[in-house]
Amino acid sequence: QVQLVESGGGLVQAGASLRLSCAGSGRILRNYAMGWFRQAPGKEREFVASISRSGVSTVYTDSVKGRFTISRDNAKNTVFLQMNSLKPEDTAVYYCGASLGSYSTMAVTTAEYWGQGTQVTVSS
Repeated sequence: QVQLVESGGGLVQAGASLRLSCAGSGRILRNYAMGWFRQAPGKEREFVASISRSGVSTVYTDSVKGRFTISRDNAKNTVFLQMNSLKPEDTAVYYCGASLGSYSTMAVTTAEYWGQGTQVTVSS
């Protein structure tokens, strides 16, 4: 069993930055591909970014490429999402997920463990 706890969300203005953290416990996160997802009001949860177990390889959804960076610190059992140049359309609850599968195919349907989410609100 993996327990995931997200933090770092908040209310910011457009153009600002936030850094989200996802702390894992129960199992060693380096055994899992990790991902960040988000769910806006009235919309389905969607994939944002994923990272391989080693941290070397990453995947991003097109709308965040060049603005968001996913990283991990396996020694601290933590995954991060650095979000720059935030836009109002980035407003959502952000979740981290863990999967025993590949980071390259990570999706809402393949993540086996989830955190409780952290709210990110970007005002215009």
